[in-house]
Amino acid sequence: MLRLKKYYRPYLKLILPAILFVLVVAWSDLQLPDYLSDIVNVGIQQKGVESGAPVVLSESTFQNIGKLYPDEQAKLLQYYELVSPGSPQSESLAADYPKAAEEAVYALKPLEEGEDLVVENLISKPLVLLQSLRMIQENPELATQMLGENFPLDPSLLSSGQDLLSLLSMMPQAQRAQLLDNVNQHLTSLEGTILHQITVTAITSEYSSLGADIGRFQTNYILRIGAQMLVVSLLSLVASIVVSYLASLSSASIARDVRSGVFRKVTDFSNAEFESFSTASLITRTTNDVDQVRMAIFMLIRMGFQAPLIGGLGIVRALEKSPGMWWTIALIVGVLMVVIIALYVIVVPRFERIQAFIDRLNLVMRENLSGIMVVRAFNKQHYEEERFDVANKDLTGNMLYIGRAIAFIFPAMNLIMMGGQVFIIWIGAGIIAQSSMQVGDLIAFMQYAMQIMFSFLNLSMLFIFIPRANVSANRIADVLEKTVSITDPAEPVAFEQPVKGVVEFQDVDFRYPDAEEDMLHDVSFKADPGKVTAIIGSTGSGKSTLINLLPRFFDVSKGKITIDDIDIRDVPLATLRAQIGFAPQRGLLFSGTVASNLRVAKPDATEEEMREVITIAQAADFVLNGEDGLNMPIAQGGDNVSGGQRQRLSIARAIIKPRPIYIFDDSFSALDFKTDAALRSALRPRIANSTFIIITQRISTAKNADQIIVLDNGRVVGKGSHHELMTDCNTYQEIANSQLSAEELA
Repeated sequence: MLRLKKYYRPYLKLILPAILFVLVVAWSDLQLPDYLSDIVNVGIQQKGVESGAPVVLSESTFQNIGKLYPDEQAKLLQYYELVSPGSPQSESLAADYPKAAEEAVYALKPLEEGEDLVVENLISKPLVLLQSLRMIQENPELATQMLGENFPLDPSLLSSGQDLLSLLSMMPQAQRAQLLDNVNQHLTSLEGTILHQITVTAITSEYSSLGADIGRFQTNYILRIGAQMLVVSLLSLVASIVVSYLASLSSASIARDVRSGVFRKVTDFSNAEFESFSTASLITRTTNDVDQVRMAIFMLIRMGFQAPLIGGLGIVRALEKSPGMWWTIALIVGVLMVVIIALYVIVVPRFERIQAFIDRLNLVMRENLSGIMVVRAFNKQHYEEERFDVANKDLTGNMLYIGRAIAFIFPAMNLIMMGGQVFIIWIGAGIIAQSSMQVGDLIAFMQYAMQIMFSFLNLSMLFIFIPRANVSANRIADVLEKTVSITDPAEPVAFEQPVKGVVEFQDVDFRYPDAEEDMLHDVSFKADPGKVTAIIGSTGSGKSTLINLLPRFFDVSKGKITIDDIDIRDVPLATLRAQIGFAPQRGLLFSGTVASNLRVAKPDATEEEMREVITIAQAADFVLNGEDGLNMPIAQGGDNVSGGQRQRLSIARAIIKPRPIYIFDDSFSALDFKTDAALRSALRPRIANSTFIIITQRISTAKNADQIIVLDNGRVVGKGSHHELMTDCNTYQEIANSQLSAEELA
């Protein structure tokens, strides 16, 4: 993946905002369990009373605190003030606590950060003791639980309505001090969650005694926290949509640029580079491999940052809720990782083989479609079906193996996560029974545990799919980093204008890459403007190889080729090829129309120009005389026209733009002798001032040329006119006598 890093940089402006929105998603998702915990703990269990520092206390309660805890009362006077009935503050308090309008109360002053905990620590034990004393006759068991087993008074011995506080005040000082010491020791042992809950219960009772509607408190709190949950959920939703959009836009744009880069690189390849990659492999690398990279980039942006954030911060939040249960998450994640690692070991090697199987399948399919006529001619349909079936089964078997492995992981993950939830509930229930944890905290802990496990699951999916994308990225990078052997010169030279088109081969040798010996040896000849140079020889003599050196499809191994005395290697490729009109041996046409194919050579060609070259190429009978004319449809590769028609259209495309040099590589082979002669006769006036090079195996095509070059096994064995070669070139004589009669050669 890193080998394609230059394609990522332009989209950092999209990726970085996506990461910021990922932070928003992670923060939002981690907030929701806290809100749910608050609804359960505060909204339901504490009836909406949030703080252990009461907002308001009746005067009698405050005075009773002084009777039992005079030191604490003195400190509490720093935080509370007496509010008398009829005062503005009294009217404000009366909205929530109606009795504040009738009697004096103590109201909590505005507190600075952290002071609410100081007030709760001061007031919790006195309030709990007062609450217990009030309920000791009505609920002795609960009172005993709140005050401890060492409370010296037996509630059953008290008469109905007896004021226990007055009874305590009548006790001897030492006995009362011992009683309070026992109660304080018990309440100190409850410090934390249970003491806070008991304190809130006492505060709720105090608020009720002042006429407060506790049900309204509870409803308002739940609605307020619920509204906050809704806002955070909507924020998470919007941020998640934005992340997905930016991730999709970034990954799709990168994939587009990579595809364009591969395509541009391939168009710059010489024939030597094409030998390193099959056509099927290049197609796979441009499509399937790029798609794998795109999906990996999307997953990295969408989950690669979010999963570690939620996993790491989720662990911190979970430990805040219950530090003693950290080992449950560690155990569940450990089991999860064992399954993931096992899957990784099984699946990743198979991923690395997929692309090779796809290459093979594309190759077989392409060969079968391209050679369908040959397959049918030799009745090899069954053989091709078997060959395709082998490639298809290899790919299918590999994909099925991966599919089964991945299909196993989801029920396995569900089992682990559901089992993990049950395990956490089982352990948490015991902790709740010991009053060391609240129900809402257990619910939040479970949600954090699920978020942590899903984060590890998402990361594991990334670790499984990234290797496949990395294989694809490396295959793409192999193409992009392939050194092109034929490039523009460092210091280009320009042709003098106008270009004459004098072509000269000087002691040219050529060897194909990785070949053991040269294909061409010491080839030297000169082709002048206004003359026709024909290159003839038997099959495999090197004719097409020789002529492919002129447009620099290959570079010479020795010697040089010049145009107007300038070495073609010193001229930019685009400039060089702009001087050459080329009709290749295989007249390939592009899908579209006749007009669109002609405009490949000259984009601004007029209809008159196109009609003229179609007439010269002897293609008027099936193009201009047809219903569609120049808009005649052409199928891919020109498969809807015959070989001769394809050659004639290829010739028309080559000559539509005036060039100083024209090359026809065996472009008349599919034409009958009459059409061949008519085409060459019509062609000569158009190319009268250009250098015209013909590659042919036909003596009838070559014999009227101004100069004939005879090749045999890569060497020039004859050079001259037809009559000269018939006199002193045995190779030419053999070719001529095999094709024409003595009368035709005369």
